[in-house]
Amino acid sequence: FKLIPILVLAAAGTAYFARFARTSMLEVLRQDYVRTARAKGIQERVVVYRHALRNAMIPLVTVFGITLGLIISSTFFIEQIFNIPGIAQVSISSISDRDYPVIQATTVLLAVMVVLGNLLSDILYAVVDPRIKVQ
Repeated sequence: FKLIPILVLAAAGTAYFARFARTSMLEVLRQDYVRTARAKGIQERVVVYRHALRNAMIPLVTVFGITLGLIISSTFFIEQIFNIPGIAQVSISSISDRDYPVIQATTVLLAVMVVLGNLLSDILYAVVDPRIKVQ
């Protein structure tokens, strides 16, 4: 059962994202349009979820896209520390064996994962902020 590696990988990023989300939300809650919505008498729940949360998510999507490479590289250390068979062990053994086609394949695979993650973050931009249009 591999609960500890999952917790280690999740704990590293969760604290950073939580702190960043809190800061972003507090910044959005101080904006004029949120104060205007509160002054109109809209329920606090509606103000937070409809007006503030969507705008607070935009910086989080950016941070997710940027830290995706860090998350993928963190899995290399997790796999090595906890001796989990995966792409990290294949990569490291192929480097020590000088197996160049495998090194190239794992590098391309990881690059494709990062590119797909950045594509996902761009798609999430359009979902979170409807002002962003796909051209």
